[in-house]
Amino acid sequence: MKTLIATAASVAALCALAPAIASAQTAAPASTGLFGPPTFYGTLGYAGTDLDHVDVGAIQGRLGARFGQYFGVEGELSTGVKDDKIDVGGTQAKVKLNSQEAIYGVGYLPLSSNFDLLARVGYGHSSGSGSVAGVTADVKGDSWNYGVGGQYMFDAKNGLRADYTREEFQDKGGDANVWAVSYVRKF
Repeated sequence: MKTLIATAASVAALCALAPAIASAQTAAPASTGLFGPPTFYGTLGYAGTDLDHVDVGAIQGRLGARFGQYFGVEGELSTGVKDDKIDVGGTQAKVKLNSQEAIYGVGYLPLSSNFDLLARVGYGHSSGSGSVAGVTADVKGDSWNYGVGGQYMFDAKNGLRADYTREEFQDKGGDANVWAVSYVRKF
């Protein structure tokens, strides 16, 4: 079921990009094609994660390269800054995200000269810990990730990005919903 949802989301994102790709192929000069020289960017922001009713937060940074108007890749790193407490058998357990890393392929749909919709698909790794009554346990998991978002550029270099990412952990590790808001800086 999870694979079906991930596949459907990927297909929907590609279908949304199809008209832009088709017009780019007819409108772009034959020498440039869909891919142009890369432009580089970085983001820095806050990501809130809901993992099976555990709400944790992280400072999140990304570095990416965009090849032309429609395609790019980005790497993402996060470090936990907001912990949560949950009830485990009548005792409070502290849960925290230690770190998260991921890499994504990104598709962009420019709606104006300074606003893009985006869809991304990738693979990530997360580590966290939980402690109850002085006993701490580390948890690690790998996930297939996919999401959507948008970014608005105030000028040629600075902007704001908001996005949602679904992380589906392997080996029955659960699912996470991640909402992020970031400052964008093009280099």
